Amino acid sequence: MVTITFKADYIGNYTFMGEDLAKCGKGNLRVIVDGQGTSTFFDAQGRCDFLENSSIHFDLCSYPEGYGPTVSQIVADNGDILYVSCQGNIIEGKLDDHPSFVTSYWKDPFVILGGTGRFEGATGGGMTDDYNSRIDINSHHHWKGTITLAK
Repeated sequence: MVTITFKADYIGNYTFMGEDLAKCGKGNLRVIVDGQGTSTFFDAQGRCDFLENSSIHFDLCSYPEGYGPTVSQIVADNGDILYVSCQGNIIEGKLDDHPSFVTSYWKDPFVILGGTGRFEGATGGGMTDDYNSRIDINSHHHWKGTITLAK
């Protein structure tokens, strides 16, 4: 096993936002986000494995006290899937280091739950730095952390 730095940047499209009694319960919101972007893995020697044109799929419930936990997917262009989970709170406004157009954000821990193909048995985690903006209808996802993979 080897532990390396993990970084992901994705632009998400809200593909569903509404009530789903079976999944989230009455009065709660189900949110599905699908998007495109990149993930980068750096080893201790600075070598890079780059997932260009990979995609994300988030399917979560939003409650008055926060969102998640959710099992989400980062899908490589070859079909390998990395499963991740996060939960937390969406906060109105922006942090000082966010662009001026940010309207709400969530900065929460994520955990790597394994995957398929090269991600089988993967573990790790880190922090999200995600936001919504007033200049587009997308969600913006920036994740940093570590991932432990089989050599």
